[in-house]
Amino acid sequence: MASLGIFSLISTLFLVLALATTASSSKVLSPNYYDYVCPKALPTIKRVVEAAVYNERRMGASLLRLHFHDCFVNGCDASILLDSTSAFDSEKNANPNINSIRGFEVIDRIKLEVDKACGRPVVSCADILAVAARDSVVALGGPTWAVQLGRRDSTTASKTTANNDIPAPFMDLPDLINNFKKHGLNKKDLVVLSGAHTIGFAQCFTFKDRIYNETNIDPKFARERKLTCPRTGGDSNLAPLNPTPSYFDARYYNDLLKKRGLFHSDQALFNGGSTDSLVKAYSSNAKAFWTDFANSMVKMGNINPLTGKQGQTRLNCRKVN
Repeated sequence: MASLGIFSLISTLFLVLALATTASSSKVLSPNYYDYVCPKALPTIKRVVEAAVYNERRMGASLLRLHFHDCFVNGCDASILLDSTSAFDSEKNANPNINSIRGFEVIDRIKLEVDKACGRPVVSCADILAVAARDSVVALGGPTWAVQLGRRDSTTASKTTANNDIPAPFMDLPDLINNFKKHGLNKKDLVVLSGAHTIGFAQCFTFKDRIYNETNIDPKFARERKLTCPRTGGDSNLAPLNPTPSYFDARYYNDLLKKRGLFHSDQALFNGGSTDSLVKAYSSNAKAFWTDFANSMVKMGNINPLTGKQGQTRLNCRKVN
C-alpha cells in the first residue's frame, strides 16, 4: 500500500511538472514551432520572398522594414498590417509609414500560399513578417539566423504609438538610445540594426535638411544627393541609402566614417559620441556585423510577442477575424 502511495505521489508530481512545462513553453518562441504543424510553412515563405526580391531587389529592404516598424509598436504582433476600422486608425497612416511603408501585397501572397501549403491558417501574420525579413536579408546576400516562431496576431493597432515609438531619421543619438532602450534594446543593438540601412532607398524629404543645412557631411556626397533632391519640391524622389542598396554588406559603416550617412540619425552614430567605436569596428569587420545583426534581429523579434491564447491567427493579415 505504501509503495502504491509513493507511486501515486510520483505520478502526480510528474503530471504537475508536465503541465507547468506546457504552460511555460506556450509563452516561449521556438524556431521549431511549425515543424510538425506545417513543415512546408518556412520553405513556402522563402519561395515567395525570393520571387518577390528577384522581381524587385528593393522589396527585400521593404520587407525588412515592415518587421522593424511592426516590432517597435507594441511588439511583434503584425499590427502594422491591419487596415483602418471604426475601432482604430491603421498604423499605415502614421507619419513614419504613410506613403512610405510597402510590401503588403507580398505579405498577402505569402499568407495565401502558406495557408494553401498548410491546408489551413496555422501560421500567424506576425511570424510571416519575421521570417520574410530574414529571408529578404539572405536573398540580398546577407546573413541568416534561426527565426523564433509562435507569435500570435494582434486584434488592434495604434497610429498614435507608431507616431511616438518608431525612431525618426531626424533623431539625435541620445533620443535614438532612449528609443531603443524603451524596447529593451541597447546601444549595440542600435548600431547593428541601423546597419539595415545598407540596403534600400529613402525619400528626399527624410534627408533634405541634412544635405542642405548640416555641416558634418561630405560636400561631394551632399552635391550628389542634391541632384535628385531639390531644396523645394521633389519630396518623394528616391535616393539609395548607400552605394550598394541591393546588397547586404557593411558599406553603411564605411560611409559613416566618411560623413556620408544619408539620414541625420545615421551620421549621429558616428559624430563624436558613445557609438563611434562600434561603427569603426563594424566598418572593418563585416563578419562581426553579420553575426551581431543576426543576434539583434532575434532580440528585436522577441519584443512583446503575443503567445499561447493571446491574440489570434488572422485569416487575412489586413483585418481581424
